[in-house]
Amino acid sequence: MKKIAITLASFIVLFVWSLPVQAQYFGRNKPRYEDFGFKVLETPHFEIYNYLDNPRLLDELANQSEHWYALHQAALADTFTQKNPLILYNDHADFQQTNAIGGFIGIGTGGVTEGLKNRVVLPIAMSNAQTKHVLGHELVHAFQYHMIINGDSTSIRNLANIPLWMIEGLAEYMSIGRQDANTSLWMRDAVLHDKVPTLKDLDNPKYFPYRWGQAFWAFITGLKGDEIIKPLFVATAKYGLDAAIRQEVGMDKKALSELWAHAIKNHYGRFLENVDKEVPGKPLLSKTKNGGRINIGPALSPNGKYVAFLSEKGLFSIDLYIADAVTGEVVKNIHSATKNGHLDDLNFIESAGTWSPKSDRIAFVGVKKGSNVLVVKDLKGKLIESFEIPGLPAFSSPAWSPDGKSIVVAGLKNGQVDLYQVFLQNKKTVQLTNDKFSEMTPAWSADGKLLAFATDRLSMERGDDRWTFNLAVMDFGASQNGLPEVRQISVFAGADNLNPVFDNGGDLLFLSDRDGYRNMYQYEMATGKVFQKTKFATGISGITPYAPAISASQNGRRDRILFTHYSDGGYSIYRTKQEQLLDEEVPTDSVDFAAATLPKVDPAATDVIAVNLPKLNKLPKLPVAELVQKDYKPKFKLDYIGGGAGVGVGVNQAYGGTTTGVAGGIDMLFGDMLGNHQMFSSLYLNGEIYDFGGSLAYLNKKNRLFWGVGLSHLPYSSGRSGYAGLDTLPITNSPDAGFDHYVLDRIRTFEEKLNVFAQYPFSKTTRVEGGLSVAAYSNRVDRFDQYYDAIGQLVFQKREKVDAKDVGLNLFNGKLLAASFALVGDNSYFGIASPVKGYRYRLGVEKYAGDFDFLSLTADARKYAYLKPVTFAARAMHIGRYGTDANSFTDIFIGFPWYMRGYGFSDASELLQKNKRSVNELFGSKALLTNFEVRLPFTGPEGLSAIKSRFFFTELSLFVDGGLTWDTFGSNTDTYLREFDFNPLFSAGASLRINLFGALILEPYYAVPLLKETKGVFGLNIVPGW
Repeated sequence: MKKIAITLASFIVLFVWSLPVQAQYFGRNKPRYEDFGFKVLETPHFEIYNYLDNPRLLDELANQSEHWYALHQAALADTFTQKNPLILYNDHADFQQTNAIGGFIGIGTGGVTEGLKNRVVLPIAMSNAQTKHVLGHELVHAFQYHMIINGDSTSIRNLANIPLWMIEGLAEYMSIGRQDANTSLWMRDAVLHDKVPTLKDLDNPKYFPYRWGQAFWAFITGLKGDEIIKPLFVATAKYGLDAAIRQEVGMDKKALSELWAHAIKNHYGRFLENVDKEVPGKPLLSKTKNGGRINIGPALSPNGKYVAFLSEKGLFSIDLYIADAVTGEVVKNIHSATKNGHLDDLNFIESAGTWSPKSDRIAFVGVKKGSNVLVVKDLKGKLIESFEIPGLPAFSSPAWSPDGKSIVVAGLKNGQVDLYQVFLQNKKTVQLTNDKFSEMTPAWSADGKLLAFATDRLSMERGDDRWTFNLAVMDFGASQNGLPEVRQISVFAGADNLNPVFDNGGDLLFLSDRDGYRNMYQYEMATGKVFQKTKFATGISGITPYAPAISASQNGRRDRILFTHYSDGGYSIYRTKQEQLLDEEVPTDSVDFAAATLPKVDPAATDVIAVNLPKLNKLPKLPVAELVQKDYKPKFKLDYIGGGAGVGVGVNQAYGGTTTGVAGGIDMLFGDMLGNHQMFSSLYLNGEIYDFGGSLAYLNKKNRLFWGVGLSHLPYSSGRSGYAGLDTLPITNSPDAGFDHYVLDRIRTFEEKLNVFAQYPFSKTTRVEGGLSVAAYSNRVDRFDQYYDAIGQLVFQKREKVDAKDVGLNLFNGKLLAASFALVGDNSYFGIASPVKGYRYRLGVEKYAGDFDFLSLTADARKYAYLKPVTFAARAMHIGRYGTDANSFTDIFIGFPWYMRGYGFSDASELLQKNKRSVNELFGSKALLTNFEVRLPFTGPEGLSAIKSRFFFTELSLFVDGGLTWDTFGSNTDTYLREFDFNPLFSAGASLRINLFGALILEPYYAVPLLKETKGVFGLNIVPGW
């Protein structure tokens, strides 16, 4: 017989579903390519987990941590009662592999602080100033968590009451202060375009929380003094922002918002008077011309024909493009995250491409298998080579030498940033600098004799409170200690002077914030004079101030300069000439940061942050005795406890019987400090003592091979009932009157299971996974005989344990062993309610043995082609069971709407009969499915959707679904089994997917089965689009 009792099939399905719970059907990976040998350095207030082979820097970071602690403690009046964990990674690619943070870490994330253990996790950055700032920023978050989680009448849940811009903005304000040319650039831009947001507007994600949040805290502290920080922050956590403003500021939110907008406009309005509001030159790449909202990192080819640039014009990732340097027309997408899977990431935040001398190749920095790689491609996007630089795990800003033989990069090794020269033929690497100072953005002169770069040497040697950058030139024609001689260029002391490039006359163009703006200057090599070339209302900038934002032709016959201009919330690339720019000589000591200072409404307001920040580098060093080195030993500590920890008891009484039920549950998560070892436990009880269930799992994520083991006891309940007729009560002296006798059978199946599982990622997009499990099943059946009187009241109940076979139940008691293996790939990008670009595939096999013997196969391939504004999506899928017992369970039903719409069982039966087809064509132990959709993001985010909406996210879809099922490939004697016959069913229709705030996706649809005698049907699907 093909069909066994439905209860057996249900439990087999549950067994299959409960195989390695860690395995996602799809999903990207977070590979751990390296096993970092962490040690612990204890300071008075921190445990610093690190593997840094640089004692000088480690000592400096330990002191910086304590100095930041002192500064934050003075402003927040909060004290750590335990040493706070601080986890340091040697570079960003290592940081992306951390297990201390569960989610994915993007290339632009500089650090993370999490709430379970208050762990501060960050990489060493590509400059001393960035590392210092990010450390200070993240330690503010540590104080924020500590204040709220351990506060009076607050807990971690109260953090949800605080807007993100308040959280991130406070961290920026307390780690940077009131003087910030980058944030001021954003403020001037908003005033210039009359787009200063209200406080309510700041909740909109289009207002970057770091910049606008910093501006808010500078404003509110400039109004009420820094003593407002803690009470306003804590009150917001308790009551929400509106109530907190009324309580702590003494006015309502609307009035404060008006005062805020007036302060921003009034303060920055005066800095928009004597500046150029028109940009000299021609807009080459912008949101309205050839590019996206972000167009950064321009790199002009030596022959002047092309410009390489980075842009999100493809919507889903920052890609590298080549465009015509005259017209701006995009020639080629050189690297795309959705098309080129050989890289895990593209380093786009503070790096750009570099051209070969012949302008036929371009090199750029990517991330692959936990290290930076130098990638070289031709103008058609063909990969020429991709390689790691020996001994240099992280680097940026490549500069191809004019002779074509080598590339210079700014490299990060053991926390120290230096310049390195790699020779392309043999990959030999020469370290050009070796000191504690940071060097970045190298650029060659046309003859290859000079190399210009930016360095923080002079500011650090002066002992400045801000480690700013000056210019330097390396002369390959002169030698000093066996290395090229370096000449420091001291201009605008205290300002950031960055991104030097040689122009067509052999002088240096560079960017500086010396006047509080971000403008272009020219350093005359022969005389040492400096000329200001632009006076923009906003400025020239990449995503960060350290990103390369200018490029110039070095061909003496061609005067061409490219720069990235920030305006109206976007980054545009302009092409100009020297003759179109200013030529105003400025003294090399002319520095004025008034335009870079955030507004202070009340000059008398207390400014603790501004007073203490300049003292940060001058605080005394920790005594050596207070720095204690220890080995790292993983220890399990409780990270999380949740669930229904209480227990509820219910009692139901009737003459002759009492039933008591108990309900409750608890979930716990344990982990070590680095997140490499985790343990999950779950206990629950829902009913009687027989309904107790629990599971325990251990996960080991220390190495690239992720593995775990699980043990569980799970009860599954089902039941049946029936009417046994009129009867007398089964007790002595029972009344003579008849009673309605009902029989209820409560069926419990118990599963005891042990499983082991493993996963090995090849990259962020591809992995193999597998598992082994053994499960034993047993049953208990309790029969309830219930007697009701004429008015329907229960008067007597009898309960007894019965044998399943005695009451006609065919239940499964036995063992199942399973082994699974799958190859999974996922490079897709999710849109409104379904993937819109990339691909997915899964090839899987599961072998079952024990009391049943069969093989389950899955082959599922999906492709998403985005042609703005629609996506063409296709899926081909086979699922099936093979082997001795392949047809012993409930069939696969392809009429479910996530497989094929329009053939729900109630709709299809009559329709198929009219067309001389059978409803059995929807059932089988094997199935082939195909689907095609045209998807249009209808309402949602601007740029992706046809209609802009902040709250209502929907996707329109036109679809064709098809499928067929069968049981065997050849003839058989079992009349229940269907042979393979290629006669698929199809349907077509339209649907509207609705994303309910990320919690649920509803898909009402209208489908028409493609049959002669047909009619359309409405239906509802409650899963994301495939």
